[in-house]
Amino acid sequence: MPPHDTPRDREIPTLLVTGSNGQVGFELRRSLAPLGRVVALDRAGCDLSDLDQLRRVVREVRPDVILNAAAYTAVDRAEAEAERDTAFRINGEAVGVLAEEARAHGSLLVHYSTDYVFDGAKTGAYYIESDPTGPLSVYGRSKLAGEQAIAAVDAPALILRTCWVAGAHGANFARTMLRLGAERDSLRVVADQFGAPTTAALIADVTAQIVARYWLAGNRAAFPAGLYHLAAAGETSWHGYATEVIRYAAAHGFPLKTDPARIAPIPATDYPLPAPRPASSRLDTSKLRRTFGIHLPDWQQGLHLLLDQLRP
Repeated sequence: MPPHDTPRDREIPTLLVTGSNGQVGFELRRSLAPLGRVVALDRAGCDLSDLDQLRRVVREVRPDVILNAAAYTAVDRAEAEAERDTAFRINGEAVGVLAEEARAHGSLLVHYSTDYVFDGAKTGAYYIESDPTGPLSVYGRSKLAGEQAIAAVDAPALILRTCWVAGAHGANFARTMLRLGAERDSLRVVADQFGAPTTAALIADVTAQIVARYWLAGNRAAFPAGLYHLAAAGETSWHGYATEVIRYAAAHGFPLKTDPARIAPIPATDYPLPAPRPASSRLDTSKLRRTFGIHLPDWQQGLHLLLDQLRP
């Protein structure tokens, strides 16, 4: 006789993903598929700059879990006065709307934040979740506004701060290095900013594990929601990152004009950008690993898998 199944065993959650064509959103469509009904919406289906549409979509879908992978990510463009309101509307106000709707419907909100909420001045140690924030850029301030909007609503929410995200789908540093390495004989890359390259696939897979744990919990009210850091293990500089991209690509048949020896390390002051970047984006992930029993692999492992997906 088959074991008796409880009502919870028969439940299939509805999972709403915003930003479904972004790096993380694209991977969430894959990682969440075994868990339930995934409603994946791109900007056309759910534009976070339109707060009325956003509320309407959430109320129509009635999700059990909202995963907000949409964001304004044009870091340098956000410094322009004409763009600031848009950055804060998408990264701040819209997040507050999602938090309000999550609270009203009893949904879990999963929101992705960034290392840019810190000023990067911490030396000798990784940033922990309780460290003081101090964003240097409009983008960083707008993402911090999103975190604060969630806290103000006091909704059931999981905030995952991550850094240096790269995926097989979408624009990112690894793909840029492959393109430039194929076009140029040599490269110059910043060597005095540090973090952990973190693949969108890793972020999505960790998210799926946590969401499954939430959904199967006997007491969802006791679920350890809150703020966590999520990044691959280890650290490197942008120069070290670029060197590993080119080294691995050269060994696996990518068409390149340059090689690792011709990637020159430079200070950030030699490559000025409109938006200042944190010198240190090192995120301590021990709280996430301890709470959810999750192993985070070294950044090289994820990078190699990503590059294998991009092989010509």
